[in-house]
Amino acid sequence: MDEAKGGRSAQLKHTGLRHGWTTGACATAATTAAYTALLTGDFPDPVTITLPKGQTPSFALAAESLADGRAMAGIVKDAGDDPDVTHGALIRATVRVLPRGSGVVFAAGPGVGTVTRPGLPLDVGEPAINPVPRQMMREHVALVAGRYGGSGDVEITVSVDHGEEIARSTWNPRLGILGGLSILGTTGIVVPYSCSAWIDSIRRGVDVARAAGRTHVAGCTGSTSEKTVVAEYGLPEDALLDMGDFAGAVLKYVRRHPVDRLTICGGFAKLSKLAAGHLDLHSARSQVDKGFLADLARAGGADESLAAAVSTANTGLAALQLCTAAGIPLGDLVAVAARDEAWGVLRGAPVVVDVICIDRAGVVVGRSGPR
Repeated sequence: MDEAKGGRSAQLKHTGLRHGWTTGACATAATTAAYTALLTGDFPDPVTITLPKGQTPSFALAAESLADGRAMAGIVKDAGDDPDVTHGALIRATVRVLPRGSGVVFAAGPGVGTVTRPGLPLDVGEPAINPVPRQMMREHVALVAGRYGGSGDVEITVSVDHGEEIARSTWNPRLGILGGLSILGTTGIVVPYSCSAWIDSIRRGVDVARAAGRTHVAGCTGSTSEKTVVAEYGLPEDALLDMGDFAGAVLKYVRRHPVDRLTICGGFAKLSKLAAGHLDLHSARSQVDKGFLADLARAGGADESLAAAVSTANTGLAALQLCTAAGIPLGDLVAVAARDEAWGVLRGAPVVVDVICIDRAGVVVGRSGPR
């Protein structure tokens, strides 16, 4: 895409940073190679996959084996210019055929964690392989099965060399994901967030939107939130700002270079941080404050037993689920509080601001009116 057009792709181009691949993309590529070898006897190398947005990257194999009805392929993760602890990790997928009708079954091998607490998008006891990577692997298994005559009924065991050690540098242990890393990714692509480069790209995105005459722009935490605001408001690409974790950078620049309306859209947990006064939403620099969420829940009518449960919830999502079950609109309360924090940062600039909170699937779980 031409850089002058603005939007997420132009922001990445403007930074000069090299994107990388998620653990989910690597696991999908490894699965595709392993299942192909299981059906044909040969490993495709490089192996090409299709990502959710249509990109078709190719991955070189770093490891392969075929014996005893199992095939294993390994991919070294390249995180590009993102400072990712999993950069250089060897991600393996071992595939074996299951009886017809079994479907695709996922297992955690060495270095991949297991979910032990509620509040995550996976059930307790499940391997920490997130929903989008699972769907990518299912789709590629079906493609390989259709091409080479397989049934598509397989067990996929994903493992990460030294993953348990690497996971100690992540939030997995605190979240109750034990034994290793999570296999993550919603687009398959790792967008690098160098603070200075990305903040500069946010500013350029605002400039491009203003030059194009856009009166309504949206600061989004990622691709899922972009889809939400496009569905809600029909905004064109050059009105979308990929703010990542840098909510403060968007608000401060829009304060100096105003547009008529700013929508902030992102995951409930991230925006609960903004609601609590954090302008940098990165997990290394701010955390979900469950005590703050408990106070919001009380203000929304929660009794003390529910507030206590919220304050000790495993994750922000778990707190939201508790309140939803009790009829307390915690998502709306967070959206309103985040809007008011944003409005305060705008310091009277002629900008109307509203906030939309979504869950991991992109479902709107809270919204504020404009202010």
